[in-house]
Amino acid sequence: MKPFTYERPKTPAEAAAAVVRPGAKFIAGGTNLLDLMKLQIETPRHLVDVQDIGLDRIETIPDGGLRVGALVTNTNLAADPRVRRDYAVLSRAIVAGASGQLRNKATTAGNLLQRTRCPYFYDPNQPCNKRAPGTGCAAIGGVSRQLGVIGTSDACIATYPGDMAVALRVLDAQVETIDANGAARRIAIGAFHRLPGDTPQVESALAPGELITAVTLPAPIGGRHFYHKVRDRASYAFALVSVAAVIGKDGSGRVAVGGIAPRPWRVEAADAALPRGSKAVADGLLAGARPTRDNAFKLPLVERTLAAVMYEARSA
Repeated sequence: MKPFTYERPKTPAEAAAAVVRPGAKFIAGGTNLLDLMKLQIETPRHLVDVQDIGLDRIETIPDGGLRVGALVTNTNLAADPRVRRDYAVLSRAIVAGASGQLRNKATTAGNLLQRTRCPYFYDPNQPCNKRAPGTGCAAIGGVSRQLGVIGTSDACIATYPGDMAVALRVLDAQVETIDANGAARRIAIGAFHRLPGDTPQVESALAPGELITAVTLPAPIGGRHFYHKVRDRASYAFALVSVAAVIGKDGSGRVAVGGIAPRPWRVEAADAALPRGSKAVADGLLAGARPTRDNAFKLPLVERTLAAVMYEARSA
């Protein structure tokens, strides 16, 4: 790990101002960043620890939704009675991810910003446009079983690895931020994670130095909530395919998929196909897919996972 300096501001404004300096990065739980620093994939010259800036509460907002502070831990978010009752898909997605120890440290904002687990990104001896822009993508033509089948580009086929954001996508959450000038804005979760295109190193809609302050959940949408995660082992593994769904008694609802794209994957037009069955939904979700030989199995796996969710919904 390379040397770095460190500070611990007391307010969001102070934190946003502090990270403007060259080479600075925010750190909260550190469950992803510290690993990347040890491998010298991330080499910040200055760390701005945001743990003391007071963004660790879950509050009810006037429209009936919830405002989740950026520093609320995954454990506390999943266990909150309001989340378990009204946003069960979110609670289930969080519990499906990582381990209890990591969930105790991982934060809401940090979870959104975790970086890909593509093995070529983690290997500094391999070319990777996400880690070192312009060097190429070793995953293209390499071992790609875990990697993306849709939303990818000729520059990068990595996937977004998280579970929580897949549930947030199906709930139409919004991300609140503040910058060094004190300007606040909201970003729809569907626009938060960027597709790679020609710039796979740019992974989110955040401007340099912009700080996530909260995630807002809209008023509860009702229906039954599901999160099915298919993985190589029963726990502590990233998804090959995951499905977050909210389905009403009439069979209508919403679906988002993880494990297949550079961001949580939702196609709103495909939601309308839910009453027609899993194949119709999968066809809408996967139109334009570009799988590799190694990961083409993900296409039927999406449909089968959707079918399992829809069977459970009908059986209730």
